[in-house]
Amino acid sequence: MSKDQAYGALILAGSLAGLAVYAWLLYALPMVILQITAFLAVAAVLVILAWIGWTMATTPPPEPIEFETPSAPTSEEGAEKPAEGGSPQPKVES
Repeated sequence: MSKDQAYGALILAGSLAGLAVYAWLLYALPMVILQITAFLAVAAVLVILAWIGWTMATTPPPEPIEFETPSAPTSEEGAEKPAEGGSPQPKVES
């Protein structure tokens, strides 16, 4: 058995044991356990939302992206540029 498989088996056994303990506690003290469970679930969601809010409030805004606008080639510049093959294209007048 590899190290990862051993960790997986340990997590599986721990989860099943936790489920058994939770079920027993629900049978022994149903209202208290349900109240604690509901509180922890709501608290977990609110803590995550608070963390997201804190991160958004304290992170500086990103610098704006400035795009360069290419200048339009003149008719002379367009004729002198080489094509993909590397040789300049001749002007064809019709």
